[in-house]
Amino acid sequence: MAKRVQLVLSQDISKLGKTGDLVEVAPGYARNYLLPRGLGYRATPGVLKQVERRREEERQRLEQIKQDAEAMKTAIATIGLFTIKKEVGENEAIFGTVTADEVAELIKTNTGKDIDKRDIDVPPINKLGEYTVLVKLHAEVTAELRLRVA
Repeated sequence: MAKRVQLVLSQDISKLGKTGDLVEVAPGYARNYLLPRGLGYRATPGVLKQVERRREEERQRLEQIKQDAEAMKTAIATIGLFTIKKEVGENEAIFGTVTADEVAELIKTNTGKDIDKRDIDVPPINKLGEYTVLVKLHAEVTAELRLRVA
């Protein structure tokens, strides 16, 4: 059996790995397909150091994003209760409904941070009162926002 060859991928390849991953492949696959097409390059000690440095930078970047999300969650919790005003009909029923767009705009005016409306989970709101809205700030960080409809 032939020895496996270590390569560092320069592009994402399905079923093999992502850019910068260190993979072991058959020598023929490396020599005949990956190297000629520029999809990977040989793993030397210098290249391995560069790959490790890039991974560490990426890990730090992702950690910073998570910390920013935690800070935003704290800011939302500090504000406490957000209030939105709607026109009211009979039996305290509001005209229309409260949308994720309106909640995103409310958050932006109070905290100065933009939040994508697709990351806001608004329950069906059609009466006056207080509601809990979930705001997904990061894959691992979700904030609960108390919303009063007045």
